[in-house]
Amino acid sequence: MKLLKFGGTSLANAKKFLCVADIIEKNQINEQIAIVLSAPAKVTNYLVKISENNTNTKQLLEYANLSKNIFIEIIKNIKKIISYFNYEKTKKTIIKEFNELKKIIDNIISLKKCPESTKAIIISRGEILSICIMKNILQSLNHQVTIINPVKNLVSIGSYLNSIVNINESKKNIKKININNNDIILMPGFIAGNKKNEVVVLGRNGSDYSAAILAVCLKARICEIWTDVDGVFTSDPKKIFNTSLLKSISYEEARELSYFGAKVLHPRTIEPLENFNIPCVIKNTSNIKSKGTLICKTKNLNKTSLKGVTNLDNVTMYTISGSILKKTNNIFIRINKILTEKSINIILITQSSSKNNFSFCTFKKDQEKILSLFKQEFKLELENKLLDNMNINNNISILSVIGLNIYKKNNIISKIFSALNHPNINIFSIAQGSSKHSISIVIDKKNIFKNLQNVHNILFYNKKIINVFLIGAGGVGKALIKQILKQKKFLHNKNIEIKINAIANSKKILFSDNFIDLKNWEKNLQESTNKFNLEILNQLLKNNNFLNSVLIDCTADENLSKQYTNFLSLGLNVVTSNKKANTNSLEYYNNIRRTMLKTNKKFLYETNVGAGLPVIQTLQNLFNTGDNLICFQGILSGSLSFIFGRLEEGILLSKAIEEAKQLGFTEPNPYDDLSGIDVARKLLILAREIGYSIELKDIQIEPILPDFFKKYQDTKELLNKIKKIDCKFNQIVKKAKSLGNVLRFVGTIEKKGKCSVKIKQIHKKHPLYKVKNGENALTFYTNYYQPIPLVLRGYGAGNNVTASGVFSDLLRIIL
Repeated sequence: MKLLKFGGTSLANAKKFLCVADIIEKNQINEQIAIVLSAPAKVTNYLVKISENNTNTKQLLEYANLSKNIFIEIIKNIKKIISYFNYEKTKKTIIKEFNELKKIIDNIISLKKCPESTKAIIISRGEILSICIMKNILQSLNHQVTIINPVKNLVSIGSYLNSIVNINESKKNIKKININNNDIILMPGFIAGNKKNEVVVLGRNGSDYSAAILAVCLKARICEIWTDVDGVFTSDPKKIFNTSLLKSISYEEARELSYFGAKVLHPRTIEPLENFNIPCVIKNTSNIKSKGTLICKTKNLNKTSLKGVTNLDNVTMYTISGSILKKTNNIFIRINKILTEKSINIILITQSSSKNNFSFCTFKKDQEKILSLFKQEFKLELENKLLDNMNINNNISILSVIGLNIYKKNNIISKIFSALNHPNINIFSIAQGSSKHSISIVIDKKNIFKNLQNVHNILFYNKKIINVFLIGAGGVGKALIKQILKQKKFLHNKNIEIKINAIANSKKILFSDNFIDLKNWEKNLQESTNKFNLEILNQLLKNNNFLNSVLIDCTADENLSKQYTNFLSLGLNVVTSNKKANTNSLEYYNNIRRTMLKTNKKFLYETNVGAGLPVIQTLQNLFNTGDNLICFQGILSGSLSFIFGRLEEGILLSKAIEEAKQLGFTEPNPYDDLSGIDVARKLLILAREIGYSIELKDIQIEPILPDFFKKYQDTKELLNKIKKIDCKFNQIVKKAKSLGNVLRFVGTIEKKGKCSVKIKQIHKKHPLYKVKNGENALTFYTNYYQPIPLVLRGYGAGNNVTASGVFSDLLRIIL
């Protein structure tokens, strides 16, 4: 015997009804089967609305008609597909049921109330009509059918709206039914009967519970629950990406998952299956080929693997404190007693190590009742100030990790806390379930699904994920995105996944709660209606609490660079090609480093000096191992490297500058390069890295052009004025050449931090002699590297090499 239960989504329309009938037929070939059906999707919701409203006749009739129309539409479409389906007979039954329902509505309006006994009758109509339709489908396909009436055969105790079935009594009743071995057994779910043979319903997931009860009563070898998902996943796949289907879980794990919010099976459903050792399979009517998830005894399962991450919302946390707690431990016993008497469920309990307080969580709906009971029970203690008034926190969710004997697993708690290690996340309490199969964290409900995603990623997803907020979508930003896309397969093989959450230029920002599809990002950014400014950016970052979040600054914006300490404080790492932060005041420079240490976040800026050249990291590695600088000399400007290389070849200064600008080497105004300030900034960064506490003003700059050239902002006018000094400058070049030297624009750091930027004559044996054509070169004479210096040489400008350096820094966040 096999039992199959089909939920409302599996019966939502005619096509799905016939799909279910097909599944029934295929299963019936090999063994006898029993079927439990829910009401079609939406029907029970409409019927519940009827039962909860006792004043608006028009609205009640509207809900009744909506329900009726769902059934009529279903059987009409079934008739179109199966011509011999008994449409008229089925329609007659449906109309009869809804005529009865209209009489009930009249009584509700007349009495201005709807007793629970009447509510049970109303909300159970959908399941009864589902059975009627399925019976007529199967009979039209020449199958014999036996219908079990749950009101007569499932004996229950409890309220009309939330009863529990007496399995032993129900088994006796069903055993008396004469069922032919070839018959398909049908029973409506959700429904039972009390000792008076009145209709009662079985509460939340009542149809699943009905299926478990009938499986026990018929001694089924297996119970299949057919729904709209492939089975049980490591988390809710509708809210969390990269979830995995679980092949099997134990009864205990299924119960814990359900208890802490996962839509698996209600614990009440699991209990009879577990007690009678009936395996259960969760399957998908829309994906019949999927094997689903098996729920069974522990002995058949992998005992070491984690099974899922889930969350429970609409929860309130109560914290009780007071001097009496130091003297007695019966306060919780009394609380538990009064809540149990009122059928109020305590979800979890935690106690502080000092024993001065303890906390417990319940569902929010019981809050007023709990406060009233607390004040009544502890009136004397409150009056004598032995107990404080309860502290109540409604802004919480319970995040739970489930796994068999989870307490035996190493590092689970540390992994959970590393996933939740973010300034935006408040952790109020941690508790291990009494079953030892769950660990629960009480956290701020804000961004619960992002927190759930982080924990799921670290426990179940074998990829390291970096979440990126990219500011600056110009040349470097575009090149970076292209490189990320190009390296997608490589990163996949390294178990790395880069998700870009936001892209911004100076005017607009494009963002997503999850990640941006990069296929059409330029078009989508252009069409975005979200303006970009620092206020909007900060608000976006405050709401972010993804693990491994990185703000990438590919701009030259000084105001943005002044926000780096704020970004670090918000829990983001910062990667930047923007030199403005590291060349700001020494106070701000040091403040960034202090914030890094405080937040345990990274600030990476490899491209600040040599674009893609590994300058900063090499320097840090040297001095971390005890080396000391003797002297530094470097060509730190790609544009000036090109210009001085052309001078060496006999080209005039104005012409060389014009060529450099046409090739994109210079700033929009070439004077910004020729002034030497950009080289000075890079030199300042190097000096500070070495350990010198200097400001930009401490660097001696001898510009290539006299100061009065600063006033020429128009490039054409500037070049015309430079032509007037071409001959003079050419003479300086020739003089150097006559001595066997070349001119280079060099940044120098000497002992005690003396820094200078100026034109120097370089002889043939010097490492900088052959550096031209846009190359950068940096020579470090140190205790370890002398008399031959450490030389780093390569292109120090250009979108691709700069983007490459940013990309390299980005990967250092997780490597």
